[in-house]
Amino acid sequence: MDVIDTWTGQHASALKRALRETNEGFADRLGTSVRTVAGWSANPQLVPTAEIQRALDTLLYQAAGDAKARFALLVGSRRPESTNRTTTHHQTPAQQRLAEDPHIAAALAWLESSFNWAPGTARERVADELAALDSNAIKAQTHRISQVTREQTAEATRRYYRAGFGQWRPYKAQVAGRENATTILSQDAWLDLAQPVGSGQDAFQFRPNTQRGKKITRSVVEEAARSLAESLEKGSQIVNSEIYTLTSLDIRQGIISGSVGVLDFVEFALTLNLLEGELMRSIAAQGTERPLNMPIRDELLPDVPTVLDFAGRVCAGGALALTAIARPRGRGHDPDYLLLIQERSGSVLNANRRLAVIPKAFHGPMADYGEDARFSATLEREMEEELFGRTDVDSTVSDQLHADPMHPSLLSDPMRWLMDRHGSDAWRMDSTAVGINLMSGNYEFASLIVIDDEEWWVKYGGQVRANWESSGLHRYSSLDTVRLESLALDPRWSNEGFFAFTQGCRRLATIGGQRVRMPSIEWES
Repeated sequence: MDVIDTWTGQHASALKRALRETNEGFADRLGTSVRTVAGWSANPQLVPTAEIQRALDTLLYQAAGDAKARFALLVGSRRPESTNRTTTHHQTPAQQRLAEDPHIAAALAWLESSFNWAPGTARERVADELAALDSNAIKAQTHRISQVTREQTAEATRRYYRAGFGQWRPYKAQVAGRENATTILSQDAWLDLAQPVGSGQDAFQFRPNTQRGKKITRSVVEEAARSLAESLEKGSQIVNSEIYTLTSLDIRQGIISGSVGVLDFVEFALTLNLLEGELMRSIAAQGTERPLNMPIRDELLPDVPTVLDFAGRVCAGGALALTAIARPRGRGHDPDYLLLIQERSGSVLNANRRLAVIPKAFHGPMADYGEDARFSATLEREMEEELFGRTDVDSTVSDQLHADPMHPSLLSDPMRWLMDRHGSDAWRMDSTAVGINLMSGNYEFASLIVIDDEEWWVKYGGQVRANWESSGLHRYSSLDTVRLESLALDPRWSNEGFFAFTQGCRRLATIGGQRVRMPSIEWES
């Protein structure tokens, strides 16, 4: 019987043939994925992980005599040249991140603790998945997913959750008489809120999590490992900062209140965030004419009661706002508001390459869990980061070391001007709507930021610049009805982006006076 010193994809494929196994059967016997086994055929020089090496040794040792004879015949006495000489191994960027990125290390550690894997197992599994990936197939899949429309995601989630909506329903808006559906679950009392925030009206309280350490199933951990490998290959940014998870919510006239806990971003990224990718791949492959096969959704977010059980599940989410800035009369326009719209970068984890309002961010703490629980705190921080260029409040750039990141002495000039006029008529932040995104169970806190004093634009308009999360920043006049109507009907909107944009436009139409000529936007009750 041949003894294999170092197994390669060529040897592993030969053993599979000698055992007369399918990819599925061989993967099951080795305790790895079908994708990994298929990768060995595609890349014969690939060297499996140490864990798989040991499993292959055992499988060969336990094989029947005729299987060992076939294996010896297939392999012969030859060894691939690459195993007989020292070679220099050049890591790909994805492999280097897997080996060195502390945020990826945190994700791997979370997987191991949540599935009782031995230390090092998660890294080996992700390495196997990464080695089996076909970059051309990833590019082709990314292209197919980019063709999936918001309307298709809305229809797919409507069909999946069609029983049990009750007073809840997916948000729809008529723009110039044309219906536009979304995946945002809401109700009448949560729309057209016109609720000022920032002076105590958004009374959210931080309550430390008491239920931690929930275990995940094998199907979830395998999908998480696959997703993590794909994110590495695509170069997606994964930063393990703390984010708030919603535990209760109360929306009444005059106040929006609730409670939040804190969790690591990787816990969301490797559980509920998997649902968006699963949904998009399923639609790209099958369309929406028949029920979709979504086993991870069946497990993590199977019905509307689970969607609304904020305290019983991971419920991450964030704040996003349509920003409107007053401008004086200029060349070619009367006094108006400048509306800012972003196209999300391909490097972000959610809604990449889609249109969205700006700012848009996960709701999370900076330095004070209690004070930062207000949604207005996240909006103010994101204005600094996404519009005014402050990198020290960007968790993807550096750790937060300031005791008070939003102290007046640290603010950018545009933000200091606003904060000096907090509570005046110069500017305002209004909550416009709240919804739960059925794509991944996220809460979406939609708002409108209005700077009414023209002086701000005159002084600081040239300093408005989007950060790395955007691949483009587009501007629109609040008087240009035709372009705004075309923008609202653009199929590239993310679900939450369309939700925040249309609700923001409705609020601006009410308070903007002669500066606005909005298209007709009506939501369906």
